[in-house]
Amino acid sequence: MQVEQKEKLYEGKGKKLYKTNDENFVLAEFKDDLTAFNAQKKGNEEGKGALNCKISSEIFKLLEKRGIKTHYVETLADNLMLCQFVEIIPIEVVVRNIATGSLTKRLGIKEGERLPFALVEFYYKDDSLGDPLINDEHALILGCVKSIEILEHLRKIGRDVNEVLCEFFDRRNLMLVDFKLEFGLNQKNEILVADEITPDSCRFWDKNSKEKLDKDRFREDLGGVKMAYEEVLKRILLG
Repeated sequence: MQVEQKEKLYEGKGKKLYKTNDENFVLAEFKDDLTAFNAQKKGNEEGKGALNCKISSEIFKLLEKRGIKTHYVETLADNLMLCQFVEIIPIEVVVRNIATGSLTKRLGIKEGERLPFALVEFYYKDDSLGDPLINDEHALILGCVKSIEILEHLRKIGRDVNEVLCEFFDRRNLMLVDFKLEFGLNQKNEILVADEITPDSCRFWDKNSKEKLDKDRFREDLGGVKMAYEEVLKRILLG
């Protein structure tokens, strides 16, 4: 698909979005920047943007094949993705399979303990507030969505994505510990999986060694960030 890049629409922690000559589409340029703890910690890893673009592209294509709609259209360059334009729903949907991170800190569940079922949580997408955990009533009061039915739909998609990805990564000797999804409404008012699905927004552990292969390597000063992302991509492309 031929599109022309126009002015910058938005710049976030991991990507820049650009308008195109078609109002239905945007260009997402993946950055090499690394951030953690609500951007209190910052870094840069050359080549990370291209790795995330490829990883996210492959995962979006997988989800589309399994009947889960995303904003993905095609990959145009190493770090450039063409996407449908969507109005982002200001809720981060986090799906957890194994206890770690904030869940362990909040509830005292032992690190590494597998949960009895996939836990779906909502977080209000607002950096100034630190993206706080919210419940259904909070989401309605804040105007994030118009109905409980939409929240239930987001939960269902989250669980559907989790089922597809857990099976996919298990065959590649990776544990999908948890991940974050964002959603948006396109011009047809369809709810699509948007943003990205990468080691920036997922936690991956090697099934045998439990080695962390995601952004926790940056959060915890473990080093080898690029090597970890390359390993994730390598396993995705195993076929």
